Amino acid sequence: QVQLVESGGGLVQSGGSLRLSCAASGFTFSSSAMTWYRQAPGKERELVATISSTGGSTNYADSVKGRFAISRINAANTVYLQMNSLKPEDTAVYYCNARGHSGVRVYDYWGQGTQVTVSS
Repeated sequence: QVQLVESGGGLVQSGGSLRLSCAASGFTFSSSAMTWYRQAPGKERELVATISSTGGSTNYADSVKGRFAISRINAANTVYLQMNSLKPEDTAVYYCNARGHSGVRVYDYWGQGTQVTVSS
C-alpha cells in the first residue's frame, strides 16, 4: 500500500539545522512531484518547498528561501528537506506530500508528519 514516512524531526536551538527525510513506497515515486508542508499550532497548513519529479525544478516559500533546501533521490524513493538557520517560527509539524497521475487517475498522498521544534 502507499506509504510516506517522514523522519528527522526533533528539538533544536535557534540557528541550528535539521534534515527531514520522507521515504515513499507503493506508488511511482519518480513520476511524482514532492512537496513539504508544515502546520503550526492554530495555523493553516502551508507549503514549504516543492520539487519536480526529476528534481530539475524547485520552489520555496518566501519565509524559508535561502535557509531550506529540498532534494530527492529517485533511486532511493526518498525526498529530503535540509533546514538551516532554524528560527522559532519554523516550529511546526512537517508533512510530506506526493502528487502525480497514474493513467487518468490523479493521486495526492500524505505522510503522518514529523514534529520540528525550534527553541529560542
